Amino acid sequence: MAKSCCQTPEPDTAAHNEPRWRRALWIALIANAAMFIVEMVTGIAADSRSLQADALDFFGDAANYAISLGVAGMALAWRAKAALIKAATMLAFGIWVIGYAIYGFIAGADPEPSTMGIVGTLALATNVIVALMLFRFREGDANMRSVWICSRNDAIGNIAVLGAALGVFGTGQAWPDLLVASIMAGLAFWGSIEVFGQARRELAHE
Repeated sequence: MAKSCCQTPEPDTAAHNEPRWRRALWIALIANAAMFIVEMVTGIAADSRSLQADALDFFGDAANYAISLGVAGMALAWRAKAALIKAATMLAFGIWVIGYAIYGFIAGADPEPSTMGIVGTLALATNVIVALMLFRFREGDANMRSVWICSRNDAIGNIAVLGAALGVFGTGQAWPDLLVASIMAGLAFWGSIEVFGQARRELAHE
């Protein structure tokens, strides 16, 4: 009988330490660290909550890729524990972003749509390349799956940032930028739950 599409994938024990996996992680780490700097600087300059939220997401992902490199080749239990740490960081990111968006609604904001569009396009291109590179590893253990989920959520978030730029340009108001920041927080919550659940199941079978 075919496996359910919602069933947890079987861990790919052969892939978690292969050279292609490590190479992909290094490329993703460097790309995310660079985009964190670019988006944080331009996000502050453009007064864009969604760009700043995406910049912090890039920073968190760079840290997560570094953790994945550190546990590559270790026992499944260690990789699952690393995935739990990453799930916690995704949750913390989501809480921070939703709080920052609420602050923006209360205090007001004046995002600059052209900067949002240009930087958002660059971020999307970066994340699509990283996501395609990591796609083949999406059905590994919780640690590998967490890397894929982060990359997937990033690409979705970047599309949302571009939508926010269009919304700010079309309405002349800040609410599309703040709304997208809130959506990105939701993606972080969702991804955290996925990774946490699989990591707990892997630890339970150790």
